[in-house]
Amino acid sequence: MTVAHIKRIDAPLHGVIKIPGDKSVSHRRALLSLLCREPVHLENFGPGKDCQATLDCIERLGKTVKVSGADVTISGEMSVREAEFDAANSGTTARLAMGLLAGMPGKWTIRGDTSLSKRPMERVAAPLREMGALIELTDGKLPARIMGGRLKSIRYELPVPSAQVKTAIMLAALHADGVTEIREPIVTRDHTERILGLRPARENDANLWRLDPSEVRINGDVLSAPVPGDISSGTFWMVAAALVQGSQVTLKMVSLNPTRTGIIEVLQKAGLQISTQNLRESAGEPVGDITITRDGSLHEFSLAGKDTAAVIDEIPALAVMATQCKGQTIVSDAGELRVKESDRLAAIIQNLRKMGVNILDTESGFSLNGPQQLSGATINPAADHRIAMAFALAGLIADGETKILQAECADISYPQFWQELIQISGRVVQLREEQ
Repeated sequence: MTVAHIKRIDAPLHGVIKIPGDKSVSHRRALLSLLCREPVHLENFGPGKDCQATLDCIERLGKTVKVSGADVTISGEMSVREAEFDAANSGTTARLAMGLLAGMPGKWTIRGDTSLSKRPMERVAAPLREMGALIELTDGKLPARIMGGRLKSIRYELPVPSAQVKTAIMLAALHADGVTEIREPIVTRDHTERILGLRPARENDANLWRLDPSEVRINGDVLSAPVPGDISSGTFWMVAAALVQGSQVTLKMVSLNPTRTGIIEVLQKAGLQISTQNLRESAGEPVGDITITRDGSLHEFSLAGKDTAAVIDEIPALAVMATQCKGQTIVSDAGELRVKESDRLAAIIQNLRKMGVNILDTESGFSLNGPQQLSGATINPAADHRIAMAFALAGLIADGETKILQAECADISYPQFWQELIQISGRVVQLREEQ
């Protein structure tokens, strides 16, 4: 087990960081390459174990995958009609593959590791079954057994906001007879829609999507565009800058997709100065460079409803920042965090309390008053990458030493995280192999 030992930082953070490729975009472009006859070249592909799980599944289906540094080339034909896949810890891999394979002739089994096998999959299987898919789950969870075949179109209203469920239905709809309509209660990330060239079904209704498979063409050139940097990974550096007065950090070539930039709005409300440069577009995805400056006090913020949904992956890091904000911060409607790689709400609350924070558990969120001084503690992230990285930031401002157990779990999404943190923090972080 790798343990990160972190001491309090004594100087502002300064640096320029190139963020690894966006996980959401990487997963989607790689899976859609299964429908392309021409080779697909993915520059700046997401380096984490989750994205590797998707590549492993693609190879199991007969495609050739070549990795060269941060670039991936996928070529050949999908030649397999019966296979078993290991999605490892990647919920995105499992859920999106369920949708894509449900409409492709063959017999498929999708498994996951211990953590993923506890996460809900019925929310994906239910609409796919309405489309005629034959899917068997184990108590609503993985493993999933799928008999792929022709599907029918449906009109479906998502009971909870989920880009993964929405995308799974869209991928299945590519093999369905007729037009599929999907309504989501809150607008979620739209990377799949951008790849497929979709627009909301009505100009004044951004929550309704209509997919006619006869009008969709999977374009290899679009799939091959450079993958923008993952703003969810970039959040850790934005929050790191927020925690230390006088800090300034620049992130290069980051996704500025409007469904992902809620984190920027939250940080600006909290008092950070954020500017963007070199704005451009890559295959429908807006990208640019971001500079974050902390030059003043931090203010409390509140998240509820669609605002919570917009930053659901960023809440662990924001919770750490909230401890340094003046006033009361309230986060609600975050129950989805309980069925992530860990019960993230419980992990946030328990670990902040270990560090001496007075925080109230509100069942679907939390509230706390700041600023509060943190004390070093031993943090068990329960193999959850976002919890490990978020509490590494807490260690930068805590009295004494903070230990992050299972530090290697950051590899799930951000293998370079610890090395970047060591460099940007002036080497107040040490990694050790321990029993």
